[in-house]
Amino acid sequence: MQLSIAEISPQFPEARIAAIVIAGLQIQGARPPSLDALIAEREAACRKQWGGRELADIPGIAAWRSAYKGFGIKRTSYRSSVERLVKRVLAGERLPVVNSFVDLYNAISLTHVMCCGADDLDKIEPPLAFRFARDGDSFIDMGAAEPGEDDDPPKAGEVVYADARHVLCRRWNWRQDARTCISPRSTRVIATIQANGHGDLNQAIADFTTLVAIHCGGHTTVKIADAATPVVTIGA
Repeated sequence: MQLSIAEISPQFPEARIAAIVIAGLQIQGARPPSLDALIAEREAACRKQWGGRELADIPGIAAWRSAYKGFGIKRTSYRSSVERLVKRVLAGERLPVVNSFVDLYNAISLTHVMCCGADDLDKIEPPLAFRFARDGDSFIDMGAAEPGEDDDPPKAGEVVYADARHVLCRRWNWRQDARTCISPRSTRVIATIQANGHGDLNQAIADFTTLVAIHCGGHTTVKIADAATPVVTIGA
């Protein structure tokens, strides 16, 4: 299975995307106490490190704001997934409870101030690419008021993450499509950890794969796409 960033690398040369395939997962619907305790620690660390600072002054968030401006997103209503998580935690809220795998990668995103996401491998059709939107691209917003409606297809020039059939995530890492979401029934997934000129991607990968093994089991394969190697092949 291939993942490509070749189309966007010339415009965003600092983008580095870790593609992580995990097989043999056991995902719990409820957040187990051990994971909840770890997430609480990560939330407290975020508040200690970034509390009292403007979001725009946090380097990882600033990097994604710059990238969004680079493909024409200026409205403050459209922010990267990691910015929304950090803002939520700094406001005193907990990270959302979805399932053990999603909760875990949200904690990684919060800790390393990088965008993370994942899709069920049994629901996608390779190849995968971070690319610019095309005519006919389909997107079903997982956060839409009416699930199942193609309510807001990508705009021309927008960076999207897509498989061979449809868009998996709009505005690079803003919101995921509803058709490939991770559930407790998912046993094979492809996750991404996305860096854009800030942070230690290898450290984030090590943190993520260690915690997945502890809390969800399975075995992982990792490849990194960057400007030097914009197309990677990873086992499914």
